[in-house]
Amino acid sequence: MNKEILTVVDVVSNEKGVSKDIIFEALEAALASATKKRYREDIDVRVHIDRETGDFDAFRRWQVIDPDAPPPELPEDLQAQLDAGNVEPVNGMQFPDRQITIEKALERKPGIAPGDFIEEPLEPAEFGRIAAQTAKQVIVQKVREAERAQVVEAYGPRIGELLMGVVKRVERGNVLLDLGGNVEALIPREDMIPREAVRPGDRLRAYLKDVRSEKRGPQLFMSRTCTEMLVELFKLEVPEITEELIEIMGAARDPGMRAKIAVRSKDARLDPVGACVGMRGSRVQAVSNELAGERVDIILWNENPAQFVINAMSPAEVVSILVDEDTHSMDLAVMEEQLSFAIGRGGQNVRLASHLTGWELNVMTETAAAEKSDAELQALVTLFKEQLDVDEEVATILVQEGFTSIEEVAYVPEKEMLEIEEFDAGLVEEIRRRGRDLLLTRAIATEEKLGDARPADDLLNLDGMDEDLAYLLASRGIVTQEDLAEQSVDELLEIEGMDEERAARLIMTARAPWFAEAEAAQTAGEAAGGQTDG
Repeated sequence: MNKEILTVVDVVSNEKGVSKDIIFEALEAALASATKKRYREDIDVRVHIDRETGDFDAFRRWQVIDPDAPPPELPEDLQAQLDAGNVEPVNGMQFPDRQITIEKALERKPGIAPGDFIEEPLEPAEFGRIAAQTAKQVIVQKVREAERAQVVEAYGPRIGELLMGVVKRVERGNVLLDLGGNVEALIPREDMIPREAVRPGDRLRAYLKDVRSEKRGPQLFMSRTCTEMLVELFKLEVPEITEELIEIMGAARDPGMRAKIAVRSKDARLDPVGACVGMRGSRVQAVSNELAGERVDIILWNENPAQFVINAMSPAEVVSILVDEDTHSMDLAVMEEQLSFAIGRGGQNVRLASHLTGWELNVMTETAAAEKSDAELQALVTLFKEQLDVDEEVATILVQEGFTSIEEVAYVPEKEMLEIEEFDAGLVEEIRRRGRDLLLTRAIATEEKLGDARPADDLLNLDGMDEDLAYLLASRGIVTQEDLAEQSVDELLEIEGMDEERAARLIMTARAPWFAEAEAAQTAGEAAGGQTDG
């Protein structure tokens, strides 16, 4: 019998590639389970198998507890009983058949501590049919757990790599990929390129984005739609990137349709765009073919944001550009006949350029840009006329000299304003005084209006929010991001100076966590449904 145990361990370990210790532990658990069945009570049994001879011994054991101290950590089966409320404590012990108080334990074994175990020998069950069946079930489970642990150990360090596999099956748009060595990976439907035809047996590349150590279901999760896959494909096709002669500065994708990737050269003699395109377009074509025909624009990166945006709008030509640092946006003017070309189908070109550069881009015709500029300048002239109580000529000069706010007029160094040819010292002093008086009056009025209301940090730090507006919202009872998310555009339009576009943008930004939670819940539901169907 002892030799049979050693034989089982050798055979299973060799066949499954699992360590012998795991098989021994499975056999010990099976023999312990068979031994427990001899008793009515829910006793705790430990079996030890000698790794050299195959001899095994059984012990009944009790965990030592201190009724006056917090209970020790329990095994899963006991914790489940406790959580279900099926336990009635006896003499301070929740499980008297498996626990012993510290006082009684010290009588039997001086020096023992709470959490330790008291043991006494038992006659072990024979390694018969029942024990063998139990052992088989336990071994299968242990082997499965060991194999899954090996997958996590082997692929955990490979997150971020491109892996090649064979399509095993397609279920409701989810693709199961065989990576070889009995290792499978899942490409969820949302990570597959839309309308891409995939059949069992096809060889497919994907980006390993996550490895999860879970007891059931898939462990490796891959993607064909993420921008990282585009970057990794260029690293495969362009040796200069691997050699760090060319650096990828960013990428943006509309999976299966179009992508943009920004590159720069660390060697002035090397053309980064040409290197990525390859001879007769061979390199970029290889990337495009791997991505189901996705068209890829290769953009020359530039440290000047405006020039980078102009490059990113390629192949459309930008006639003029206006940069607004405060809102982190740019107005781009293009010729009338190029407007639809610059925007792209469904706004694709400008959307990808915006994602690539990190700037909000507004594309318009030259005429529209000129009209907008004229309207903004006229609005500033009107502002200065009304707020500073000056005539149109003085207001126009201020605008032409680049002044855009009352704050600039009030606090710009006096020397700079005196350099304006049409202004003398008296006029400069008067304009600056009127600006400061106006700002002071506003500050006092705002303080009185706001009272003690203070906005929460999440509202203050919301993208597109400024401090004045945050305090103004707080004075109206809109203190947190959640409060703002519950508002309507019409309610925000009651605030002086608020326009419909900004109100809608702020509300949608505040609601972003709602959409993220809903998407996560939907993804979890689809994953659960997919596992059930599987």
